[in-house]
Amino acid sequence: MSTVIAGVEPQEVWKHFEALAAIPRASTKEAAARAHVLKLAASYGLESVVDEAGNVVVRKPASPGREGAPVTALQGHLDMVCEKNEGTNFNFDTDGIRFVRKEDWLYADGTTLGSDNGIGVAAALAVMESKTIKHGPMEFVFTVEEETTLGGATAFKAGVLKAHYLLNLDNEEKGTLCIGCAGGLNTRARRKVGFVAPKYNASYRIKISGLKGGHSGVDIHLGRGNAVRILGGALQLVNEAIPLQLADLKGGSAHNAIPREASAVVVTDAANEAKMKAVLAKYADDIRTDLGAFDPDLQIVVEKAERPVQVLGASDAKQTVDLIATLHSGVLAMSPDVPGLVQDSTNLSTVALKDGVVEIVTSQRSAIEGSKDLAKRLVATSCQLAGFETEHSSSYPGWKPEPNSDIVRKSKEVFEKMYGSTPNLIAMHAGLETGVLGVNYPNMQMISFGPQIEHPHSPAERVQISSVAEFWKYLTAVLEAL
Repeated sequence: MSTVIAGVEPQEVWKHFEALAAIPRASTKEAAARAHVLKLAASYGLESVVDEAGNVVVRKPASPGREGAPVTALQGHLDMVCEKNEGTNFNFDTDGIRFVRKEDWLYADGTTLGSDNGIGVAAALAVMESKTIKHGPMEFVFTVEEETTLGGATAFKAGVLKAHYLLNLDNEEKGTLCIGCAGGLNTRARRKVGFVAPKYNASYRIKISGLKGGHSGVDIHLGRGNAVRILGGALQLVNEAIPLQLADLKGGSAHNAIPREASAVVVTDAANEAKMKAVLAKYADDIRTDLGAFDPDLQIVVEKAERPVQVLGASDAKQTVDLIATLHSGVLAMSPDVPGLVQDSTNLSTVALKDGVVEIVTSQRSAIEGSKDLAKRLVATSCQLAGFETEHSSSYPGWKPEPNSDIVRKSKEVFEKMYGSTPNLIAMHAGLETGVLGVNYPNMQMISFGPQIEHPHSPAERVQISSVAEFWKYLTAVLEAL
């Protein structure tokens, strides 16, 4: 055991996490980690299988006297996000993670730690090894490529698992039980546009910046500004005030992010510059008032730009601007089952003009497949009315919260008995493997929990040491209760 975590409890979990941390395991490169799990299973005398995608399933018989209990699966993913600070000398294909301990927190030295989902996998391995934990028949599910495409879970076939209950060990907030997540898809709209020569003598770039942005799932309800939509409104107002031609526009960075920045190049007469700036200054004030403390630092800047050789035709420009100004971006509906949970949403993610085509990408999310379909139709219809062709891609299913299910009830009872308080039931407005696995196992009852992990997917990732001990204590108590 490393001197950094020597003596830290529970040793049965930390020894497995340390072994995993020494194994490079980026997404699509989980072979060594998979071999490690298979070697451990064989050493414990347990049956194991590997599917075509590289997922591993290990089976363990029930403890004596518990043979009649429902089959329970523990599930986690083998891969980790590989990020490092600039200047950190580290090779994720060959090097093991270097631990740094600061009081009650474990970090890595300038890289991601891999506690997401290494702690969950380590806990499952500790249950596999244990001869003292009382449990029913067990299945251990180790998936691959979670961090990139949910590929392992997507490829997992029906009929492999016999489990009635599945405990996903990939939650990152102590004291909570996650009971649902959103599914999602992307809607891509394209319009081929025509060009004409500019009529006016001056060109300007209108820039939207200063917004917080954020994750288009977990942050969509926070009232933050959408730079692409704000740009659309700015162009509408300016075009109403002065003669204007649109030469270029772009905004947003990713399908799963609320856009923080956007810009457009416009052409008008130089005599209109002062009026354009005045219109945009008032618009910026209005938007800042509307956003308030949710997103207070919006900036709209006008700067001189190189005069383009061509601009969009008037009809193409108007249809494009009107669409990005009016496409809904935000919450569509809240959950009737889980207070405070977003059930349906859509995000106006990116806009770009390239090779004579305007492309707009949006993302829709819902825990309910029918609602997700309605959201995509809403967006697609708006785009089609504006003359854009649409297509849908990257669809993944949600996991509808069932707060009254047996697994939730029993897990709550264990928590209340241990801590004298009720756990916080949460659901994620983002994709989880549970939702994907549930497609082929619709009758399997699922729940997700874990220790306190902060800043995952970044070199600031850390796991709270004391919360791992609580997580382990709770996990073993739940297994004994099922």
